Amino acid sequence: MTQVDVRVEVDEPGWEVDPDDEWGVAVIATVGRQLKLRREAVGMRAAEFGVAVGYGEDMVYKVESGKRIPRPEFLDRADEVLGAGGLLAAMKEDVEKVRYPKKVRALADMEAKAVEIGVYECNNIHGLLQTPAHARALFDVWQPPYSPSEADRMLAARMARQSVYGREPAPSLSFVQEEATLRRQVGDTMVRRQQFERLLEVGQLRNVTLQVMPLDSGPHPGLSGRIELLKFVDGSAVGRSDGAFNGRRINDPKHLRILELRYGTIRAQALPPRESLALIEHLLGET
Repeated sequence: MTQVDVRVEVDEPGWEVDPDDEWGVAVIATVGRQLKLRREAVGMRAAEFGVAVGYGEDMVYKVESGKRIPRPEFLDRADEVLGAGGLLAAMKEDVEKVRYPKKVRALADMEAKAVEIGVYECNNIHGLLQTPAHARALFDVWQPPYSPSEADRMLAARMARQSVYGREPAPSLSFVQEEATLRRQVGDTMVRRQQFERLLEVGQLRNVTLQVMPLDSGPHPGLSGRIELLKFVDGSAVGRSDGAFNGRRINDPKHLRILELRYGTIRAQALPPRESLALIEHLLGET
């Protein structure tokens, strides 16, 4: 057997199991038990197995005891070394989700199933539109501060949600951003330039409509806060607005019609997509 370099990642943040996440704890415990059972079935000691997969003995014990989230490459290598026939590697999808906070995971699951997503955002550039550097800059100023581990989890979860752009068939996505969210000084010049370039890239996708509500617009129904609407293939929908229904997620058709009316009015008052992209190009030129 070829010996590989042993990795040291004991202190690397972002791979601990959240003890309050019951589903996550159960997933990682199950993975750990399967690893240990298969390792012992082939007669390998933890130290020997660690060398074979490129991880220290202590890390092997942490994973097997459900205290550490295994990396995808760890599971791939373990599957190969233990001759699991793809069973361990198949656990990667659920294991990846464990890294994400529960509330973010629930949102990501809905976004992954939605056939239409409509968003009005008045505070920040929406998470589905953010670059990693922009998102990190926002997490860095959160109060009370995120721990390094929490910040890494939040960033990984936010970026993972953007897999929605790669779905087939592609969902219909519409965004309305207040111009103020684009002008806010988040990060340094490079971060801002990359963010504008990302907006221009996404705004030109065939399934995306990106609009900007200009600073000189009149009053509109979005002044009370963000609006999110998600529709699904079975005809059901969910919505949420900071300024309606106490900010709760709603699925009652009567309440949804109110949010749809408000969102439709906002889109009608915002700049058309072509003019919106032109404004973003102008802001990029000024940066």
